[in-house]
Amino acid sequence: MAMQSGVSEMDTERLLKGTTTIGLVARDGVVLATERRATAGTMISNKQTQKLFKIDQNIGITIAGLVGDAQVLARYLKAEVSLYRLRRSAPMSAEGAATLLANILSGNRYYPYYAWLILGGVDAKGGHVFSVDPAGGCIEDRFVSVGSGSTFAYGLLEEGYTRDMSTSDGVDLALRGLTAAMKRDSASGDGYLVNVISVKDYRELSEDEINKRLKALKIPLPPALP
Repeated sequence: MAMQSGVSEMDTERLLKGTTTIGLVARDGVVLATERRATAGTMISNKQTQKLFKIDQNIGITIAGLVGDAQVLARYLKAEVSLYRLRRSAPMSAEGAATLLANILSGNRYYPYYAWLILGGVDAKGGHVFSVDPAGGCIEDRFVSVGSGSTFAYGLLEEGYTRDMSTSDGVDLALRGLTAAMKRDSASGDGYLVNVISVKDYRELSEDEINKRLKALKIPLPPALP
């Protein structure tokens, strides 16, 4: 993928290493999912990494890339979205939040944030997921995967995704996609994070709920952390 000035092909390759994130639109909302491994070269540096952030009651993001840059962007976006809600007494639309995030990244393209994000949300127009790259490119799609394991995840998403699927079916598909990635991508692993956004609420699935779904899908549970 060609990148704008300030982000070289080598930088792009670095951003594609070290994670698997997924976002998809269902008929009743949006599903965001990630695994939990952080790497530093060939070393697993952390097994409980937070790669999925709630921005507002109707918006969430997944992160890939440098942890520090991604966390700064998450805090920045959350603050701006909160101020918007406070000033207008209404939530920012998913498209508006994606545009804001893209503008932040584009404004720093000569000294870029090394982060690639998926923004998912629900608004008056329905559910949305956007891929937002380090140079500020913002592309909306029905399903998106970012990170070193995305090639493997896309194999499951392309085969299993349907426009009329429910968020429940979307969660199962995301778990299957992450599992496929973790089997073949050494930089992805160590558990799952899944959030579901609907018109009614923003729900973070518990570890117990995820494990029940994994058992039903006949997927081995991740090893318990000490």
